[in-house]
Amino acid sequence: MPVFKNNVKCIIRPAALKDAKQILELEYSIIAEREFFISVPEEFEKPSIQEEKEWIHRIIENDKETLLVAEIDGGVVGWIVFQSDNRKRLSHTGSVSMLVTKGYRGMGIGKMLLKALLDWAEKSPFIEKVSLGVLSTNLKAISLYKSMGFLEEGRKIKEFKMSENEYVDDILMYKFV
Repeated sequence: MPVFKNNVKCIIRPAALKDAKQILELEYSIIAEREFFISVPEEFEKPSIQEEKEWIHRIIENDKETLLVAEIDGGVVGWIVFQSDNRKRLSHTGSVSMLVTKGYRGMGIGKMLLKALLDWAEKSPFIEKVSLGVLSTNLKAISLYKSMGFLEEGRKIKEFKMSENEYVDDILMYKFV
């Protein structure tokens, strides 16, 4: 268990149904920042706690998916999810999304979450390829992904319109496990 400054200890563990409220609150806080998420607060249909629990349950029950949380002092400060496609020709791959709350970025929590997910994927008899999309402006995330062996697979130019004259590319990255 890594220890950060001030003896703060971070645990990476599989998500549980009891985490639903904190996972949802973390996601909404990231959306509210309007910087690293595609959705904006006014269009985000915040699911109920019950709906979030159902989403977590579906992932827990699926051998081809996982949801991990970073916990500090009993609170969820980050999470990473790997979701796969049920179609046969895509069943060897899946997509990653990761969120770390603002006050805990830059401490290595994202790296810990990504490493734990890649360890899970490497042990999975189903998963061969881990994919993700990242905003071209999220330089720290891109650096992290590259440091963990991800390669750029492609780029969707001006995929996201952030404001009237500001566009951001969607960088598609992958890693074979």
